[in-house]
Amino acid sequence: MNREEDSDGGDEIRIVRRESGGGGESHGGSWKVAYADFVTAMMAFFLVMWIINLDDSVKQYIQGYFQNPVGFEAGKAAGANPTFKASSGMGLQAHRARERARLEELGDEIRRTLAEQAGLSSIASHVHVEITDEGLRIEFVEARDEELFFPLGSARLQPRARRALQLIAPSLDAIGNPIVIEGHTDSRPVRRSGYSNWELSADRANAARRALRTGGLEKGRVEEVRGYADRDLSYPSAPRDPRNRRFSILLPFTTEAPASVEDDAFGGQPGTAGGDAPGG
Repeated sequence: MNREEDSDGGDEIRIVRRESGGGGESHGGSWKVAYADFVTAMMAFFLVMWIINLDDSVKQYIQGYFQNPVGFEAGKAAGANPTFKASSGMGLQAHRARERARLEELGDEIRRTLAEQAGLSSIASHVHVEITDEGLRIEFVEARDEELFFPLGSARLQPRARRALQLIAPSLDAIGNPIVIEGHTDSRPVRRSGYSNWELSADRANAARRALRTGGLEKGRVEEVRGYADRDLSYPSAPRDPRNRRFSILLPFTTEAPASVEDDAFGGQPGTAGGDAPGG
């Protein structure tokens, strides 16, 4: 409000009203508070949904921190902190599913490699590739009327079998899972002094390992070579059936199984070469 004098010397009060610059805020800042509350509520909602889907061990880890941050940190420093069973906040089931999918892709690749290779079609139909509770199992099973992989009573690989193993070696080498090779025989006795089906099954598995190495499998990738002799027959009611003679390449799962899966994925104990088993 301004006071001004008129030209006649008299005093006159003139009131001048001026609007303030900028349009102003007709509703004040209350909408910002409401919006901030909404964003906070949404963040809390998504945080709760994320925590619900975490593995139990991760939930316990988080709960332990918020219940007693000081004691929790002290426990970590002493080496007593719990370990995450699944990284990046994902559950065991999701990790196992992802690894399973990767192994399934490898199995499909091996099938295609053998099926498309000239001269190996007869072998391809005797190579069984499947996902089990243990992992990816690639099993080479003898035919009933032909010695596809090893001559009877011998650990010398047939040429086509060696070629098949060398072909799939690069595919096996491209994935980081450990490799276990297992050998099995039927119950026919080995007619060689001081040599039984224990030695024969282990030697066949080892022959497969050597063929994979010459095919490009990196040294050290094979963690175990097992010989089961005739103690794990595919056809127990026909112990001399040639289809009991087989060897397997196993790529075990590396992720921990969900609670619904048995912790011990490998089951029974394998045999070792040189035991006192009846020949076969």
